[in-house]
Amino acid sequence: MSTDVKERYCDADLAEFKALILKKIAKAQEQLEIYQNAYKNDGDNGTDDTSPTFKAFEEGSETMSKEANSQLAIRQEKFIRDLKNALLRIENKTYGICRVTGKLIAKERLMLVPHATLSIEAKNLQR
Repeated sequence: MSTDVKERYCDADLAEFKALILKKIAKAQEQLEIYQNAYKNDGDNGTDDTSPTFKAFEEGSETMSKEANSQLAIRQEKFIRDLKNALLRIENKTYGICRVTGKLIAKERLMLVPHATLSIEAKNLQR
């Protein structure tokens, strides 16, 4: 039963994707730690002796920074979760299969977006 359409990626390809994803997870977790430290940082910049308006401005700015870093951390956590889900798909040997078309997602796409679950074809259908 020989067919031109591959049903799934071979184990060697899956191992290559797994190595790529593990690297991305490690990098993403480092970045997440930076974001978390930034928004949890309660460091006082010693503005007690400056004018009250400057202090209020700085506190507002600090609050905005913490919110921005918090949002970045939330996005990073989602990215890590998506990458970990991709690892599960590798273990199940379902990695790289489009969840809409059932066809293999192009290897080039997976190298750029290793947590992708949609082929370009399916992604374009969503628009």
